[in-house]
Amino acid sequence: MAEAWLKELPPQDASSDEILNAFLAYVTARELELYPAQEEAILELFEGNNVILNTPTGSGKSLVAEAAHFDALVRGKRSFYTSPIKALANEKFFALVKTFGADNVGLMTGDATVNRDAPIICATAEILANLALEGGPNADVDVAVLDEFHYYSDRERGVAWQLPLLTLPQTQFLLMSATFGDPTPFEKHLNQLTGRRTAVVRSTHRPVPLDFEYRETPLHETVQELVSKGKHPAYVVNFTQRSAAEEAQNMMSVDFCSKDEKKAIAEALKGARFDSPYGREIQRFIRHGVGVHHAGLLPKYRLIVEKLAQKGLLKIISGTDTLGVGVNVPIRTVVFTKLCKFDGEKTSILSVRDFQQISGRAGRKGFDDQGSVVAQAPEHVVENLRMEAKAGSDPAKKRKIVKKKPPEWGYVHWDKNTFERLIGSQAEPLVSRFSVSHGMVVSVVAREENGGCMALAHLIKSSHERTAQQRILGRTALEMFKSLRDADILHIEHDYDGRRRVVVNADLGEDFSIHHALSLYLIDTLKRLVPSDPAYELDLLTVVESILENPDIILQRQLDKLKGEKVAELKAAGVEYEERMAELEKLEYPKPQAEFIYGTFNAFAALHPWVKAENIRPKSIAREMYEQFMSFSEYVKEYGLERVEGLLLRYLTDVYKALVQTVPKWAKTDAIEDVTTYFGAIVRQVDASLIDEWERLKNPAERIEAPRAGEELEPEGSKDVTRDRRGFMVLVRNEIFRLVRALARRDWAEAARTVVPSDPNAPQMATGAEVREATRIEADLAPYFAEHALIRIDPEARSPKHMDVEEGETSWRVRQVLLDPEEDNDWFFEVTIDLARSREIAKPALTLERIGR
Repeated sequence: MAEAWLKELPPQDASSDEILNAFLAYVTARELELYPAQEEAILELFEGNNVILNTPTGSGKSLVAEAAHFDALVRGKRSFYTSPIKALANEKFFALVKTFGADNVGLMTGDATVNRDAPIICATAEILANLALEGGPNADVDVAVLDEFHYYSDRERGVAWQLPLLTLPQTQFLLMSATFGDPTPFEKHLNQLTGRRTAVVRSTHRPVPLDFEYRETPLHETVQELVSKGKHPAYVVNFTQRSAAEEAQNMMSVDFCSKDEKKAIAEALKGARFDSPYGREIQRFIRHGVGVHHAGLLPKYRLIVEKLAQKGLLKIISGTDTLGVGVNVPIRTVVFTKLCKFDGEKTSILSVRDFQQISGRAGRKGFDDQGSVVAQAPEHVVENLRMEAKAGSDPAKKRKIVKKKPPEWGYVHWDKNTFERLIGSQAEPLVSRFSVSHGMVVSVVAREENGGCMALAHLIKSSHERTAQQRILGRTALEMFKSLRDADILHIEHDYDGRRRVVVNADLGEDFSIHHALSLYLIDTLKRLVPSDPAYELDLLTVVESILENPDIILQRQLDKLKGEKVAELKAAGVEYEERMAELEKLEYPKPQAEFIYGTFNAFAALHPWVKAENIRPKSIAREMYEQFMSFSEYVKEYGLERVEGLLLRYLTDVYKALVQTVPKWAKTDAIEDVTTYFGAIVRQVDASLIDEWERLKNPAERIEAPRAGEELEPEGSKDVTRDRRGFMVLVRNEIFRLVRALARRDWAEAARTVVPSDPNAPQMATGAEVREATRIEADLAPYFAEHALIRIDPEARSPKHMDVEEGETSWRVRQVLLDPEEDNDWFFEVTIDLARSREIAKPALTLERIGR
């Protein structure tokens, strides 16, 4: 469709009426009819005005955004669409490619860039903010569509929505949100910034109206009744990942799907792999017609749930409140399990904005005449009502009732009146979250034109903060500038005419990024490490981990494991209970090089006062994995992280990005490149959902080609682990050492599970075959253990020099030396690796050929 109507675009000098008529013809061809609010907003855009669009979810804001892109495209201008999350930016990218053609649309997120010079760009808000900082009035941004603009109030990321409004006077803006609050301050600011008129377009009309119901029945009964009435798919809103998983498990007691429906689900799942530790549980839920959706899951599992929901195959999705942030799950009914939420500091009733954002997702345009929003009464209230109903009118039974009390933690009372207030109130005013970062300082002062400290001062002065806060931000920015100069990130040069200009040091590497809060500390500290030190790569990895946010759940599991081991040790030593408890209180999760990390950070903070707002966080997650050559699945099982394996993947992705972008070029030895490859390979093997899309899009001919059925639910990049030879070698070394470790523990069953049958069509090793293989391995190694007490698994045993690889076109042959305490080192094992089978199971497919000397 794109090619046909793009051939008939008006000329670049066309009038607003001619452009409008062309767009209306496109709307008519799609058999759409504009709502009054859409029509008003489009007319204002085509007249060159800014627009603030405040209409409900599902009221066609995306079509207004398309109009803005269309107008810019015809006039030879460049337009940007921004969103709060990468997934939504990717989704909009594909949609705009279908509308405007592959050559006219590009994608820019923190992880990928496709067709970056296109006239229409989809990007995360942070990308546009960075472009605005670096270019200011000279940035190539003629039109900016800021979707989900209520993120302006987000504590962590709100500054990204504010920066374009401060630095792009040449830009025409379209701000869109279903929960804008009072738009007056933004209307005035845009008028002043751009010199254009700003039109506020507001409407409460929903194409699919909502009905609201307050329920005092147990959740499973509520959901069962909704399904029986055809009010599905239903999204059950939880406010923790744990609750989402638990409610999904609770739903397993109710049969929501017929045999034919379950058969359709099974058919749709062909080609999808559920091979992570939590995968089997996820698959069990989905086959029952129940989806789980939260950030703790691997991205590919969330994608599977979204795609099956889009096909109408899932009756229930138990997820978290991220539904309000562009999650692509079409639903008819939203069910709130609670109306209160812990925000990281305290538990309070949901904000009107949060409630309305989530509620607004109910009702599917083109499918439903009505959407439904249901709120559950508190669990203890429901239980008390049930006991009272059971007692009936019998006074004796009523006196015997012991009423349930509300939870002591994580609860604020709500009732039907609370629900009605949330329905009828206007969203809270948006609050400025402006802040200064050293990435911002670098971008502004290093502009080729109109840069320098004065530009930075002007930016802070024009921010939406109060005057007193602006003064504080100004002092912080000055301290940051001095620290950047002292760290040799920035230096001052003089032009031929004597004018000073700020220059960014070019010796930091092409991929270097200064946008991490503690990047300067990292650079300063890496200078203290010695590349020739045998532990250099591990210590560098420790420093990198120390600047990343703590994944608290993982660290708590590390500590729990240490406590368990310590308790066993103290019990064996006969230590009394009170003394054992006192010893446990002293334990911390592993913090390698803690004294060095804390010492260097305190010294750095003393010289750079602005860094005191941050904190250093020594830990050992990535380092532990790398030292032990642990696979992703092994690490998940080691610490019981099945329900939050997505958190581990996200953390390892952050480690990988920091190694690529934040470690400067001069610190990257061959050993560091190996560490970087290691984590890149681990991340890709586990889940390559978005990477595959980006790589497919690099070929313009395939940009709008729909994925084949077998690829829809399983990322191709996660399968073809052999594509990147260096990355595949990492995975081979991991599997080989997994086998070595199993042999060292004399865990013959685990050793047998590590090697796969030679038959490439066998999905997994049968139990009988495992037993036979385990018996064979034990017999083959009996002579070794008659001569030696153990198999070494120390760092020397993990050295690549003890592994010989012979690479063939269809298979690899690997010989691994087994190191013994006497250092005879004359025993080995040989495996073959079938490359086709490896691609099929997304990991090296080992077949044990022999163990010998």
